[in-house]
Amino acid sequence: MFWRLSFTLLLLGVTQPGSSAPTDQKPLLSEPAAVDRGQTEESLAGGRRLHGRFLHITDFHPDPFYKPFSSTGSDDACHSGTGEAGVFGAERSDCDSPISLVNATFQWLNDNLKDSIDFIVWTGDSARHDNDEALPRTEDQVVEMNSFLVDKFVEVFGKDDNINDTDPTNDLIIPIVPNFGNNDILPHNIFTKGPNRWTRRFSHVWRKFIPEEQKHGFERGGWFFVEVIPQKLAVFSLNTLYFFDNNAAVDGCARRSEPGYEQMEWLRIQLEFVRERGMKAIMMGHVPPARTESKQSWDETCWQKYTLWMQQYRDVVVGSLFGHMNIEHFMLQDFDEIDMKVITGEVKPRKQVKLQSAADYLTELRYGWSNLPKSIPGVNDDSNSASSIKASKSKKDTKKERSYKKIGGKWGERYAASLVTASVVPNYFPTLRVIEYNSTGLGAQASLASERLEIRRNKEVELDGLETRVAKEEDTSKRYKKKPKFIVPNPPSKAAPPGPAYSPQPLSWTRYTQYYANLTQINAAFNSSIEASKDLFNYKTEYDTKNDRIFGLEDLTVRSFIGLASRIGQYEPSKDVTSAHEDFDSGDDTEGSGDLSTYKKKKHKKHRKRKRMNKVWYTFIKRAFVSAKDEKELKDQFS
Repeated sequence: MFWRLSFTLLLLGVTQPGSSAPTDQKPLLSEPAAVDRGQTEESLAGGRRLHGRFLHITDFHPDPFYKPFSSTGSDDACHSGTGEAGVFGAERSDCDSPISLVNATFQWLNDNLKDSIDFIVWTGDSARHDNDEALPRTEDQVVEMNSFLVDKFVEVFGKDDNINDTDPTNDLIIPIVPNFGNNDILPHNIFTKGPNRWTRRFSHVWRKFIPEEQKHGFERGGWFFVEVIPQKLAVFSLNTLYFFDNNAAVDGCARRSEPGYEQMEWLRIQLEFVRERGMKAIMMGHVPPARTESKQSWDETCWQKYTLWMQQYRDVVVGSLFGHMNIEHFMLQDFDEIDMKVITGEVKPRKQVKLQSAADYLTELRYGWSNLPKSIPGVNDDSNSASSIKASKSKKDTKKERSYKKIGGKWGERYAASLVTASVVPNYFPTLRVIEYNSTGLGAQASLASERLEIRRNKEVELDGLETRVAKEEDTSKRYKKKPKFIVPNPPSKAAPPGPAYSPQPLSWTRYTQYYANLTQINAAFNSSIEASKDLFNYKTEYDTKNDRIFGLEDLTVRSFIGLASRIGQYEPSKDVTSAHEDFDSGDDTEGSGDLSTYKKKKHKKHRKRKRMNKVWYTFIKRAFVSAKDEKELKDQFS
């Protein structure tokens, strides 16, 4: 029995109990399976097809020293002792990911997604934590683990027919856009002004992903972008460590000498070029712009400037994607909170108390959302017709008009939304997300391999020269009493329709599917059926927004997320009990489906008081922890 266990663990890329040697990368086990999503696909010139979906994956934290059946205690970190560390990871612990989990995840990607996605957003933290004093991290280890993950991506998404091709950026069947995490450097969190040793080393590690014309810019600060759909869509990889409040090596985005200021200038100029070309853009980064009463991830000057950029380029930006926090959720940036004096550094923002608990943070998010209108009128409501609006002008402010006013008009243009997906590392359960977008009409364009149109980005121009050019543009700071000491980006043209983040159109995000691997079940099945271990690991659907009646997201526009935030923020169920506010069965322990069928109206005895709760809020926090916490624990934690 023991030799079979040892052989199986070797196949999976796992060390045996008692072994201290790092595990090696293992090849995939099978050929990819065909995927049929039943969606019309657009063809790119050059043969590549657009499927209208992409992968967001984050926070692998591979640990070559992980030992199955070791202790999950904080002093052992799944490196020593004897305990319950599973073969595929120790769910709901602070241990990092075993190599077996990484291999199994890429095997699943190979079998299920390889032939049905258009590009990959990979938002960092691709090395283990420095959580074991007996095994301190080294710079080489950090780089080696990042290189290991690059090899895994190439193994699944690499081309087979470019043996004589000397261009490293032409080695993949789809674009993959990586990003710096706060644990991808040493010491963690501390990223100095570039060029530095990390931008130089990762320029080589990520040479297959960074366009050649942007290598110099990347070495300067770790930021770059990729045209994932040439001439149509660019993904901007932001170095959020320059915005990160825990990075003691930098100081915000207000002063010209700071790399955060320089990155924001680079972003402003590039987004202006993107707008001029009629393209759209996705923002991605590791650390999200989390900001509540007691928690702030970014320096306030960076949050303010980024939020201003999102307001001014709301006709260009499709959405923003982040990782880092290990909990799945979203956040709204309120343009009404932009303060020009904070951006310029004239006024210092107040210092905030740091929250340690994810539960406290989510509760504060909810409290902030409680101020949103309780009812958001439908975009396609008949009362939005021109005749109806004209007829209502003689009436005193209607409820609908007041709701629109509070969210910035019919499309919710007072806000921007940032989506945060949870991690592969099993702080809860491993998870990943596939986002779908409207690909209608995007087929008639150049292939990724051939046309690499210059966005003027490949001309490495000094910022001073670019500022001279932009300074001649129309001053857009009229709404501010005093002209700011930096260039405010141009807003959308008055004739421009709402952007893809606000109004459904080509490239707008339409839905996402959240996948997760229930390690409690998988590890238990492995222990009882070692011979079938190869087939035990699987990511399954936690929920799909298209079929999810609880979140009720018709699409992924900002306005839809405002509506969801509003329903989450309602502390008391409304008098008109809808499907989102029904009582749920306290005995139900069904995981993941997100469908109303998993909940049942509670039967009450005579004279027993009904106690209703907000099912949207309950579902939101359950999904935040990737369905790894049961109802009782959630109730105890969130009262």
